[in-house]
Parts: sequence; structure tokens; C-alpha cells
Amino acid sequence: MGLISQILTFPLAPVRGVGWVLDQVVLAAEREHDDPEPVLAGLRALEQELLDGHIDEDEFDRREDELLDELERRQARSTEAGHRHL
Repeated sequence: MGLISQILTFPLAPVRGVGWVLDQVVLAAEREHDDPEPVLAGLRALEQELLDGHIDEDEFDRREDELLDELERRQARSTEAGHRHL
């Protein structure tokens, strides 16, 4: 951007700044929403519940399927978002 353009658009600087901040907030929310770590932690905790005898195999299988489905959704969203931001 040239000097003249910067001078002429200077009054819009706060608007551009707010737009940038909103973009950063959206990106951070998307990263957190797509983060696989909470699901992986859930899988580890679920396995420990099974090993400790707090749940049976059927309950483990049901909840494991739910967590794996969620992990797959998060990975798909993350991949899609990566292609969108390229």
C-alpha cells in the first residue's frame, strides 16, 4: 500500500483493527474446537475405567465408538479448515 493510500484510508484503521481481532478470535475458537487432545484424553480415561473394572466391555465399546466418531469429525474439520486458510 502506498503512502497516499495509507493517508487516505487512515480513518478506517480502527475498523481494520477490529476486523483483524475478530479474525484472530474466530481462528482461535476453530483451533480449540478442532483440537483432538480432549478426545484422546477421553479415550485414555475410558480405557482406565475399563481396566479398573468401573465399566464393562459393552459400555466401553459404546463410549469408545462415540469418542472415535468425535475424533474423526474434529480431524475432518481441521483438514477442511486447513484447506480453507491456504
